[in-house]
Amino acid sequence: MKKNILLGLKILVIIMLIVLGKLFYDRYATKAYSPEETITYEDNALELEVFYNRPYKKNRKIFGGLIPYGEVWRTGANEATTFSTNEDLIVDGSILEAGKYTLWTIPMENSWKVIFNSKMYPWGINLDKQPYREPEFDVLVIEIPTEQIAEPLEQFSIYFEKDHEFVELTLSWDYTKIRVPIIKEKEASKTPLSFH
Repeated sequence: MKKNILLGLKILVIIMLIVLGKLFYDRYATKAYSPEETITYEDNALELEVFYNRPYKKNRKIFGGLIPYGEVWRTGANEATTFSTNEDLIVDGSILEAGKYTLWTIPMENSWKVIFNSKMYPWGINLDKQPYREPEFDVLVIEIPTEQIAEPLEQFSIYFEKDHEFVELTLSWDYTKIRVPIIKEKEASKTPLSFH
């Protein structure tokens, strides 16, 4: 009887090690294919930061293919992408309070919805490969027109660019780019707001 119990425990431990090993591989070995990156922007006391993972095109059709139109995307790979600001912002004409958010998108052919969600999630997708995002935690949803790029961009890229009084949060991959205009709320009243 004792031998059967010990054998059962050994088998259980082996199964647990295999499962944990697979979870570790799935979560961390994928970083080789979609490396993580943190980008920052600092100017006049404003501090912005985006953490994301950068998948590659690899001869695939990205938008309308790998990333279906009209569905929520984690805006990268692996963990959910995060956006943080130390100041209240006006983002494409709407207020976004200082804080840390997960950043989700819904790519469409001529525009994208960009979603700032106040909840942090353990990963970008669940075991059913569905986005972890819970819409009740969305604090801001805006729609931004797409721009076409002449040459395809191999690796998904997010970066900040200064454009006069605005900072543009740019998301770009394959033949598609969007630019999200951002300005500090304190400065918005001094600047004529013209977007796109």
